[in-house]
Amino acid sequence: MNKIIISLLLSFGMLNIAVAATGNAEAGKTKSVMCAACHGADGNSLVPMYPKLAGQSASYITKQLVDFKKAASSGGKEGRNDPIMAGMVMALSEQDMADLGTYYAGQTRSKTTEATNDVGHRLYFGGDVERNIAACVACHGQKGQGMAAAGFPSLASQNAEYIKNQLTKFRSGGRANDKNAIMRAVATELTDDEIMKLAQHIAAIK
Repeated sequence: MNKIIISLLLSFGMLNIAVAATGNAEAGKTKSVMCAACHGADGNSLVPMYPKLAGQSASYITKQLVDFKKAASSGGKEGRNDPIMAGMVMALSEQDMADLGTYYAGQTRSKTTEATNDVGHRLYFGGDVERNIAACVACHGQKGQGMAAAGFPSLASQNAEYIKNQLTKFRSGGRANDKNAIMRAVATELTDDEIMKLAQHIAAIK
């Protein structure tokens, strides 16, 4: 089954095959000190607007850091724009990024106290065929575990405010580093209320 999935992902050009530096968790732990103020000492941010990095795949974290640096270096023409992260990533090497990704991937994500809701649950598992909204479960998994090999992040127990903000950015085009514009296509059709309820449901996944 896994071979079939990988073959399909390759055929659609969605598998992460970029060669990257091999990360070192101990080195990443040392380097993560500069990230702790926003993301927590172990990657579990207590500030709702910032993401929890603990338990996220190393490849996804590394890609986001690379994209932040691309945006900072290109004046926002490439990558992922973020004024805070731009200043944080400019001095990072490819090895630094890989080390940070490996460290955070090895941490355990804390659980949230969010409660699910019918609207968010329906969109996550069923999408909306009439509006061409794909179900989140297809890429992010039944338990929000994501699919690291295809570049889809883990979402379970992520901060709801952060998820809401990212969906809003995808909808407006303020964030555009999603593969094949998948997230932009989904978010474009979502209302403010649906984004909020979907974010709450995702955060409630344990």
